[in-house]
Amino acid sequence: MISRIDLRGRRPSRRELLAELPRAELDVEHAAAVVTPILEDVRTRGAAALRDLAERLDGVRPVHLRVPADVLAGAAAALDPQVRSALEETIARVRRVHAAQRPQDFAVDVAPGAQVRQRWLPVRRVGLYVPGGLAVYPSSVVMNVVAAQEAGVTSLAVVSPPQKDRDGLPDPVVLGTCALLGVDEVYAVGGAQAVAMLAYGADGSDDVDDDTLCEPVDVITGPGNVYVTAAKRLVRGLVGIDSEAGPTEIAILADGTADPAHVAADLISQAEHDPLAAAVLVTPSVELAGAVEAALVGRVEATANRERVAIALHGSQSAIVLVDDLEAGLDVVNAYGAEHLEIQTSDAAAWADRVTSAGAIFVGPWSPVSLGDYMAGSNHVLPTGGCSHFASGLGVHSFLRAVQVIEYDADALAAVADRIVALADAEGLPGHGEAVRARF
Repeated sequence: MISRIDLRGRRPSRRELLAELPRAELDVEHAAAVVTPILEDVRTRGAAALRDLAERLDGVRPVHLRVPADVLAGAAAALDPQVRSALEETIARVRRVHAAQRPQDFAVDVAPGAQVRQRWLPVRRVGLYVPGGLAVYPSSVVMNVVAAQEAGVTSLAVVSPPQKDRDGLPDPVVLGTCALLGVDEVYAVGGAQAVAMLAYGADGSDDVDDDTLCEPVDVITGPGNVYVTAAKRLVRGLVGIDSEAGPTEIAILADGTADPAHVAADLISQAEHDPLAAAVLVTPSVELAGAVEAALVGRVEATANRERVAIALHGSQSAIVLVDDLEAGLDVVNAYGAEHLEIQTSDAAAWADRVTSAGAIFVGPWSPVSLGDYMAGSNHVLPTGGCSHFASGLGVHSFLRAVQVIEYDADALAAVADRIVALADAEGLPGHGEAVRARF
């Protein structure tokens, strides 16, 4: 069901750990070659290309690329009451956490009459990608939209693939969630072509389109498949992106106090996302490893997405890693840098405080990744593939820019003029010094 990697009796270096630990392989370079003509087609032909690509790749030709307002309103009204209540609670919790994320402006008086201020400004317009392949993700709508709204972004466009069984419209729960959040610009466009539309903008082609179907955005966020990831890589620089999202990952650092049924259930919860999903247990307890393996057999057979889960758990990206002790286990999870890391040990909070690389950390037996996926208040758009070593998950900061404002009066500039000239001359840029001298 799941392989073992035995690191007991040795303490591998970080370089050795990176070579030995399992990781899903994602061929973004190959996907980039596939999507390059798609990006160019959308850039040159706009809405006409989007409809042709939807027909070829999604099996449906949307009449409305931009979802009509009455459809959005109807989707909100048709939400199952329990689902609506869950979404409203999720929105409230995510909004409360993200409202606290916004950094503060500041001003520093460097010297009399010399001040540097820093302002945080939201980007003008963002495009938010919501997947719609093996599963649909209204929760991703919440994570992307709320973070952008709390940053102060005023122009938001949501894209999600057209559904063959929905007359070319996105999933109705996705649409209803957009409406709950006050988003009225939603497109039935998915895949690399959605990234192209957001990056380049698109002219309309049919009577139902305006002359301009979609204006270009400044930042594109949200997870997607390898083709979406490749497209985001190709347009990066023209627009900002959050990250190149790969298959989802869960790592669990656990000792003998962990409940094997909980551990098995949590591994399965992420494995059901994708056959390439990674599920990794790191433990010094051989007894726990065996109990988890036994629990997986029955739970996988009983779960709805059993085929997908079995492929993910059996794949080379998933494993149970045996270590001598929790100190060695901490080395392993820090080297791995999982998207989601659960700590199921005694004194879990203390071990969590020593984690240096993870997209999000879930502490103790009552904080499963599923909580973060939906209703913890945290954001579930997180760095994968070890990117947590240098990148953060999606948040208010993803949509902000720091702008420095410099204001000196004449006396303050005069006080440093000679030193500016000296540095400018040392760099062989005398014109810089002359620009200062010209003022006196």
